[in-house]
Parts: sequence; C-alpha cells; structure tokens
Amino acid sequence: MSEAEWGAVVLSLRVACIATAVSLPIGTALAYGLARRRGAVPLIVENLVQLPLVLPPVVTGYGLLVLFSDNVAFSWIAATVAAGVMGFPLLVQTARVAFEAVDPEWEEAARVDGATRWSVFRQVTLPLAARGIAAGAALAFARALGEFGATIVVAGNIPGRTQTIPLAIFSELNSVGGEGAVLRLVGVSVVLSVGSLVVYTLLTRRLHRPDRNA
Repeated sequence: MSEAEWGAVVLSLRVACIATAVSLPIGTALAYGLARRRGAVPLIVENLVQLPLVLPPVVTGYGLLVLFSDNVAFSWIAATVAAGVMGFPLLVQTARVAFEAVDPEWEEAARVDGATRWSVFRQVTLPLAARGIAAGAALAFARALGEFGATIVVAGNIPGRTQTIPLAIFSELNSVGGEGAVLRLVGVSVVLSVGSLVVYTLLTRRLHRPDRNA
C-alpha cells in the first residue's frame, strides 16, 4: 500500500476511535434515561437521536456544516464529529435495549439495602448492561469507519487531512489507474468492518445467553 493509502487507513481508525470514545459516555447516559422514562419527551428525544439514520447523510453533513465555524469545518475534527453523529443512534439504540433487559428486581433489591441511585446504577445496572453497551460501541465504530456522505460535506475530501478510507476509495474510482488502490482499500475496509461486526455479534450472543453461574 502507498503512503497515501496508509494515511487514509490511519485517519479512519483515528476518527472512528475518537468518535466512539466521545459518544460512549454520552450515549450510555442518554440510553439509560430513555430506558427508564416514558412519555412524550423521551419519545421525541429518541426520534431526534435516530434522525441521522433516516436522513440522507448529505443533509446531516449540511446541518453540521451550518453549525460549525470555518475553523472546524474541513478538518479531521469535523470528520470525527460527522462519524460520531452517524454512529451515535446505533450506540444509543443498542445500549437502550441492554438497559431495558436489566431485571428491575436487582435494582430494587439494591435500593432496599440502602444503596443510592448512583450506586445502583454504577454497581448493578451498568455491569449488567455492559455487554450491550459494548456491542453498541462496536456497531457505532463500524458505522464511523464507513461514513461517507456527511463527512464529504462537512470535512471535504482532503488527502492527508480529512480523506478517510471511503473518501479515498471514491477518489481512486474517479482517477485513471486507481483500480489497484481501490481493491486494496476495499479489502482493508471489509476486514475492519467484518471485525467490528464479529465483536458485535459475539457480545450480543453472550448478552442473550443465560448465565449458568447465576
């Protein structure tokens, strides 16, 4: 692989890792709130969170472009934000399901023993939902790796600066003699994406498998 191709791979991993790491605590807190509350407000919030999944990515990218100043747009930070926004709904949705799967009786038992709300969350709810949260993070990471539409609008396609794997593939497809680079980058993309999905699948299978030691 050429230096430019490796640069796109490294930048993609950097963007996806940072986007997932920043989204994880925010998404976990939001997912917990959505799982424990009912009513019109949580429903509206959940729909807003899921909006990037149904909007055309270029629309999301345009919205981010309007929000960002010129100093942030067309930088790797903008690419990271775009990747995080597109992966965030998957993280929240998966984590919310994990929190809803926690037996309320375990939480109630801890409260009866005198534990505070924060202690119950930290010592009971969060550990029981941890696999689902991790699965959501893996899914968000995979989505961040493959982000294209929003990124190209808000961050551009600047080699060595904002050009991630999908953008590099797009550039090589539109260049003469870029077939080899396309195949190499596609291969790396498939390997990274499949690896993320394998982690997600293993975590979700363990999540739904009864604990024999319980």
